[in-house]
Amino acid sequence: MTAQRHPDGPVVVVGSGLAGWSAVREFRKVDTATPVLMITADAGDFYAKPALSNALVQGKVPAQLVTTPAEKMVATLGVTLLQHTRVTGIDVQAQEVHTQSKGAFGYRQLVLATGAKAIRLSFMGNATNDVMSVNSLDDYAAFRAKLKPQARVLIIGAGLIGCEFANDLAASGHAVQVVDPGASPLASLLPQEASHALRESLAALGVRWHFGTSASSIDRVKDEDVVTFANGQTVVVDVVLSAVGLRADTALAQAAGIAAERGIVVNAQLQTTAPHVYALGDNTQYASESAGVSRTLPYVMPIMAAAKALAQTLVGTTTPVEFALMPVAIKTPALPLVVAPALPGTQGAWAKVEEGIWHFVDALGQVRGFVLSGAQTSRRAEQAKRVTA
Repeated sequence: MTAQRHPDGPVVVVGSGLAGWSAVREFRKVDTATPVLMITADAGDFYAKPALSNALVQGKVPAQLVTTPAEKMVATLGVTLLQHTRVTGIDVQAQEVHTQSKGAFGYRQLVLATGAKAIRLSFMGNATNDVMSVNSLDDYAAFRAKLKPQARVLIIGAGLIGCEFANDLAASGHAVQVVDPGASPLASLLPQEASHALRESLAALGVRWHFGTSASSIDRVKDEDVVTFANGQTVVVDVVLSAVGLRADTALAQAAGIAAERGIVVNAQLQTTAPHVYALGDNTQYASESAGVSRTLPYVMPIMAAAKALAQTLVGTTTPVEFALMPVAIKTPALPLVVAPALPGTQGAWAKVEEGIWHFVDALGQVRGFVLSGAQTSRRAEQAKRVTA
């Protein structure tokens, strides 16, 4: 197949998650003529990945999480979609992407929206391959298929995703245990009092916590998983779910010589260190001109802001992305939470303002972030106004 070349080639988007489709949608608002080619390793259906961690209690099967099928996305946005196609390399000099099965494609501009992969920990034992993670529709389908009624589930990790799954599984009638080396759930995001309240609220649903230790070995004995913790304790469960976080998928970019650290490094205009190559989403390490800090932002609202700015840049109106304060709703109905974290590296401490409201206050007494719990989550807009940019 002959590759089309810059400047007459299409805009090529690698990845069909929220970042990829959002970039295409915003681009089509300002350019309806330029060909767009999306290449994805999966089916390309549009769905909200955050919905994976609270779908069980709603009784949703994987197909019900798809909000727009790939065929409709293609028809609506006027793109060419290569499904189940893996990109094997990028030639930044020739401006081509190479695929495993469909040949090479030239690009005018390339957008990397490859997302993030679930972090896989190493364990001893004969059942390490039994450990599951849920980071896609296919993962959710496999996880749901393995869950029997009232299954015993061990979740490794008490972070955001681990707590959301703990709530979802416990509310669905499963026997849930959570192990984490920290001292409390969501310890890096919440003030101590809020973290303790979340711990107690989930415990009231039946969640059993194991803090200050970690899973060291997993063995299959008959039809059960025997998990041994670093402190010597053992638990017997039916399913082990790893929820220790995500790592930006930078392999494709790095192989092409594009700079990557915690994510693919981009400037304020979302351009990578390679000409005509851009990135956004969970794979990206953003540079913000006003914040003066480089960071990954694995949430929905940053993706939407980045997609809007990128669309303008792709059509020639160079536009830096700026991220406003973006509170995150944590899906733990046992104790609803909204978190607006301070920028990384901000020095300060949590201060309780009133019941269910905490401010992160810096050395000058300025509010840099907040946490709301319970009924106070309805006051996010009001509290956002108190934060100093």
